[in-house]
Amino acid sequence: MTAKIFLLILLFAAHPHPYALVNGDTTLIKTPCKNTKYYSLCFSSLKSDPSSPNADPKGLAVIMVGIGMTNATSTSSYLSSKLLSPSNNTTLKRVLKECADKYTYAGDALQASVQDLETEVYDYAYMHITAAKDYPNACHNAFKRYSDLVYPPELALREKGLRHVCDVALGIIDNLNW
Repeated sequence: MTAKIFLLILLFAAHPHPYALVNGDTTLIKTPCKNTKYYSLCFSSLKSDPSSPNADPKGLAVIMVGIGMTNATSTSSYLSSKLLSPSNNTTLKRVLKECADKYTYAGDALQASVQDLETEVYDYAYMHITAAKDYPNACHNAFKRYSDLVYPPELALREKGLRHVCDVALGIIDNLNW
C-alpha cells in the first residue's frame, strides 16, 4: 500500500498538472495554429493527435502533413474502388484513373515534404506541399474536360479537405525560422 501511495506522489510530483496527461499543452498547439488560414482545423487536428503535446512547431507541421497523406491515400483508394464498379463509360474510368494517380502523386509529394522537414530544408518542403495541394485541381480539371461527366460531391469534399490541410501545414512552415 505504501508503495502505491509513493508511486502516486512520484507521478504527481513529476507531472504537477494531472489534466495535462490527458489534454496536453494546448498553448503549444494554439500558437502555431493562430498563424494558419484554418485555425479550427489546425487546432482540432493537432489536439486529436497524441504526439502533438510533445512536438515542436516542425513536428506539428509533420503531423499535419501526415493528415494530408492520409487524405490523399484514402482518396486515391476511393477512386480506385470506383474503377471496379461495373460501368461501360470508358471516359469516366479514364478520368477516375487519372484522378487516382493525381492523389497518389499528392501523397508522394507530401511524403517528400516530411523528409524535407526532417532535414530542415523548408523551401523544398513548402514546394512539395504546394504541389500536393494542387494535384486535386488537375483531377477537377479532368472532369471539366468532359461535359457529360459530373464532378462527384464526395470528391469535391475530399479535394477541399486536402487543400485546407495543406494550407495549415504551409502556415505552420511559414513561421519556422528558415
